[in-house]
Amino acid sequence: MSIQLSVRVRNARGDALETTIGASPKLRFYSGAKPANCAAARSGTLIAEIALPADWLTAASAGVKSLAGTWAGVGAAAAGAGSNVGHYAIMDNAGTNCDEQGDVTITGGGGDMTLDNINIATGQAVTVTSFTHTEPQA
Repeated sequence: MSIQLSVRVRNARGDALETTIGASPKLRFYSGAKPANCAAARSGTLIAEIALPADWLTAASAGVKSLAGTWAGVGAAAAGAGSNVGHYAIMDNAGTNCDEQGDVTITGGGGDMTLDNINIATGQAVTVTSFTHTEPQA
């Protein structure tokens, strides 16, 4: 047997994600591999951080939320001449709690989040080109 949820419940769960994480969270890009879970220590070097908009995701539709507004920033000093992104972490506004993490690829690469360029250098523009969160159990 397989549990199925209504679109109404899937939308509510998706919208609860943004409410729980809160307004203006921090999106961080690290050079290391994605940790085993959000509670584990981040791996690699923090190579970029973006302060997301206060309303950073669209309203859920059919159990899917997508990026809202512009998600852009610049490479951190620790990125040096260029480091490849290994994973992303969405942190609360204070930057203390990791509430979501995932894989990053270049646009069209099929990752959980896509960037215009996954090799980030100090001061380089960083732009998220695609991000969606899809609730399971349709």
